[in-house]
Amino acid sequence: DAGLQWLSNTFHLCSPLKTLQDAAVLKNWLSETWVNLAMVNYPYKADFLQPLPAWPIQEVCKFLKDPSLSDKLLLQNVFQAVNLYYNYTGETSCLDVSQTATKSLGEMGWYYQACTEMVMPLCTDGVHDMFEPQKWDFDALSEECYRMWGVRPRLSWILSMYGGKNISSHSNIIFSNGSLDPWSAGGVTQNLTNSLVAVVIPDGAHHLDLRSRNPLDPKSVQQARAMEICLMKEWIEKARHSH
Repeated sequence: DAGLQWLSNTFHLCSPLKTLQDAAVLKNWLSETWVNLAMVNYPYKADFLQPLPAWPIQEVCKFLKDPSLSDKLLLQNVFQAVNLYYNYTGETSCLDVSQTATKSLGEMGWYYQACTEMVMPLCTDGVHDMFEPQKWDFDALSEECYRMWGVRPRLSWILSMYGGKNISSHSNIIFSNGSLDPWSAGGVTQNLTNSLVAVVIPDGAHHLDLRSRNPLDPKSVQQARAMEICLMKEWIEKARHSH
């Protein structure tokens, strides 16, 4: 009980942790925060998930340089790191573990998609990643989706609809991925045919090429956008001449 109280105070939580289950929720919230931070590691100030400084990963890691500290000091540093994500503006009075993105994002639509059409098996093993081992549990997802939306996920819908990885009969698709974006691990990163083209952006986080232009954009994203425009013009031209 004293430990839960200490954690609640140290992390400035809006609702104090009462049970071991609450502590598990805190850990999941921290894991999701690291994933989100990696996603939005943009080269300039942005507020896609939360208002953040340029290159937020570098800023957050300043608090996490010394792994040899005592447990309590380590946890205080972890708080400093997550506080940068949730309270960069300094206006947040307490941290809410039920939320990992700003309310204005409207992320519930994404959860609904992930509960119906876009089932994505996610797991961790603590060996090839920095997280505690957690097996993929489809039944748990299904129950959670039913509780939230009254729907069940359709495991094979996306495969039967779009063909999974077997898509060589399709054409005119650009698969762009930023190497800094954790989602790129599941992306198409090599050309499949002349018109199924992969564009990899080494200095890009999540959909950096689809954000508006910025003076701080790295060269790799400028080149990616130029290539995307070039391909689209080419395909439109081709379609025009084929009629």
